[in-house]
Amino acid sequence: MTNEGAAATTIAEIAKEAGVSIPTVSKVLNGRPDVAASTRAHVEAIIDKHGYRRRKSRAQRNGTGLVELVFHELDSAWAGQIIKGVELVAGAERIGVVLSELGGEHRPRQEWLDDVLARRPLGVIFVLSDVDDTQRRQLASRNIPFVVVDTAGDLPEGVPAVGSQNWSGGLAATRHLLGLGHRRIAVISGPADVLCSRARVDGYRTALDEAGVPVEPELIRYGDFFVGGGYTHGSELLDQPERPTAIFAGSDNQALGVLRAARERGLRVPEDLSVVGYDDLPVSDWLTPPLTTVHQPLTEMASTATQILLRLVRGEKVRNSRIDLATELVVRDSTAPPPAQD
Repeated sequence: MTNEGAAATTIAEIAKEAGVSIPTVSKVLNGRPDVAASTRAHVEAIIDKHGYRRRKSRAQRNGTGLVELVFHELDSAWAGQIIKGVELVAGAERIGVVLSELGGEHRPRQEWLDDVLARRPLGVIFVLSDVDDTQRRQLASRNIPFVVVDTAGDLPEGVPAVGSQNWSGGLAATRHLLGLGHRRIAVISGPADVLCSRARVDGYRTALDEAGVPVEPELIRYGDFFVGGGYTHGSELLDQPERPTAIFAGSDNQALGVLRAARERGLRVPEDLSVVGYDDLPVSDWLTPPLTTVHQPLTEMASTATQILLRLVRGEKVRNSRIDLATELVVRDSTAPPPAQD
């Protein structure tokens, strides 16, 4: 197993410099758990120092094998749309997909990465998650490329990522509500430490600024993209002495929570409260009333990321490392002009 460059470093040379056996280096490369943490770190440092790149496996050379699809949290119809997009491309290439979850974290633990290294997939697709610099080097040294879908934060230059125009989506949703005559508009976005959440709020702020409507901090909430977050924040907003007449929920799941909070308070949608979601999940058209939402091309995002990953597996260069697909407002029956003031 050698680096594919002209001045390749061998495992034997790495073992000699590290003062360990060749099998120990092999265990580190294969993600085996039976290596002391200090020894592993020492060997990884030498691997990184020499820019070692493991020879591609037969599966990688033949374009067969598995793709690792990693979610920060795997518990919604949103994830199902991502899986569908990956399968559309991987299935056509007769490539299997392995699903894993990070338990709500946006960075994997080393134990998780060791398991991935042991499986030696063709590549990895991270969804709302990423790896740190050390983990990136570990993947690179094993010739395992990766792509990020809907990045949680800013990525280093050159890391391939596929997302959507979240700022434009937040702008369009808020402009729609302003155009209906709403002025007290709340937003419930996703986690504050997630890039797409902040971008949607930035679009919301921009639309209010354009209309000359003051931004009220108490109307800006950061949830969790799940139904519970929408319900909790929606309840708090609707219990305010001067409640909002419209709520822009940063996901369709959170919009479901808002709808329940409104129903429990005897508020009618859209007569008493307008609600806008985000994602345009299939269920949004079946709600009562059907949900106005921002269409985010989740399936296309995942398919595009998978196509990029397979090009990297084949050794091809990717010209555009960052791709943001367009969003579109889908107007249904959950939005209307605000109730008349007495």
